[in-house]
Amino acid sequence: MSGSTVSRSRTAGSGAPRSRHRRGRVALGPLHDGLHYDTVALVPARNEEIGVFTALRSLASQSRRPDLVIVVVNNSTDRTETFARQFAADPNAPLTVVLNLPDNPHKKAGALNHGIDWLRQSVGGRLAGKVGHVLVMDADTDLHVKFIERARNVIASDPELGGVSAACLGRTDLWQTPWQRYLLGMQIIEYGRAANARYRSDVHTMSGAGSFYRGEALQSVLDWRNEVFWEDHRNLVEDYETTLTLKESGWKVTANQLCIAYTDLMPTLRELVQQRERWGRGTVDALRSRGWTKFTWHSISTMILGMLGSVYVLGWGSTQLVKAARHGLAQQPLFWVLIAFWIVYPALRVRNLGWKAMLVEALLLPELVYTVVRTYWLTTSVVKSYATRVSSWK
Repeated sequence: MSGSTVSRSRTAGSGAPRSRHRRGRVALGPLHDGLHYDTVALVPARNEEIGVFTALRSLASQSRRPDLVIVVVNNSTDRTETFARQFAADPNAPLTVVLNLPDNPHKKAGALNHGIDWLRQSVGGRLAGKVGHVLVMDADTDLHVKFIERARNVIASDPELGGVSAACLGRTDLWQTPWQRYLLGMQIIEYGRAANARYRSDVHTMSGAGSFYRGEALQSVLDWRNEVFWEDHRNLVEDYETTLTLKESGWKVTANQLCIAYTDLMPTLRELVQQRERWGRGTVDALRSRGWTKFTWHSISTMILGMLGSVYVLGWGSTQLVKAARHGLAQQPLFWVLIAFWIVYPALRVRNLGWKAMLVEALLLPELVYTVVRTYWLTTSVVKSYATRVSSWK
């Protein structure tokens, strides 16, 4: 890609020889030739002037800090680059490189690949043997202080593990109105429930908010297709597509409940639906392109059962409420048994989030309203995948 610039802080050695980048010529400079990087953090950032400092400071505060931080400023029109450079200039910050990518047609996937290519060229052409781990995190995320330490321990426990995904939790201090309090609260509960119940042996997707990859695993993907993240306008969920590719390359992926990433939530219903439609539609697109395989069957089944379950709960619940109103509650013993179950079970699933979350789930109505919204975006995601072209986003 043309138009790329590089900013560095506290580099060793002199000179900045230029190398051929596969999408054009960019300024490349070896940081420490021949040195092994145990952990490199890669942070793509597009118009994140509000959150980028928080994200980068969470890296600086790690109990085991990264050896190198690469910030890829991607199609930004605000002060993201300025703030990233300020962080890079801080003598107390980890060694930090800022790459500016002002004209990137390949969205977040292009920004991530740009950073990986820069790193690969800087260590001599290959990640394997030179870069132990690559942490990919969003610029609107901050990590638990022991994220890297814990992720390293998990990935070291099994040589076949290609990556460890974060357990994502939502930030809790963003609401201003009662509606936002409800909407953000339901997202916090949703994230917390997912963190508790992730399918550990076959993780659906490595979270873009925080994923810790083995360098050797990323190199195997590069050897296979010459890019880690698929650069295609149809790729709306680069993290999920890459997860599937890692599995197809023979690597296992997992999640860990103690590797926590705190991420922004959607403050309005419109933004929430847009976000989830993009995630859902991108997932359906990826599944359609691959079909039913040993790596996709669980995701396909989960999506189908989720839609059927939502429709059944809403349809059955509405029917039972009508019957109860007509004939009296005493005539519906099964209704009461199931209601008792759906009070206790959802509350227990979020007990780690505290008594307030348990109370909200026990009340049923807040979750039922959110289920209506969830059913809507699941349905529209499938319809749009089959009926519409991919919308443009950066």
